[in-house]
Amino acid sequence: MLVLITYDVNTETAAGRKRLRKIARQCVNYGQRVQNSVFECLLDAAQCRTLQASLCSIMDPEKDSLRFYYLGKKYEKKIEHFGCKNTYLPEDPMIL
Repeated sequence: MLVLITYDVNTETAAGRKRLRKIARQCVNYGQRVQNSVFECLLDAAQCRTLQASLCSIMDPEKDSLRFYYLGKKYEKKIEHFGCKNTYLPEDPMIL
């Protein structure tokens, strides 16, 4: 299923900036950054639970916000893209 993950981390302190980097690093391991603090991740249920637990253990619930949007398997019809950045299909191979 395609999961859209967004986060807002309070970066007023060094600890907040560290949390931001850790959360971004975890998200990069599972998906593609599509905007600042927004990732599209193609996950199965177990991966989703693992990632969610990992991110929740990093964030500070008093200062940070983390959101998961579950777009499911038929996500192609739920996404519209406008603007300059090229779009991609998460299931296509990525060439580095």
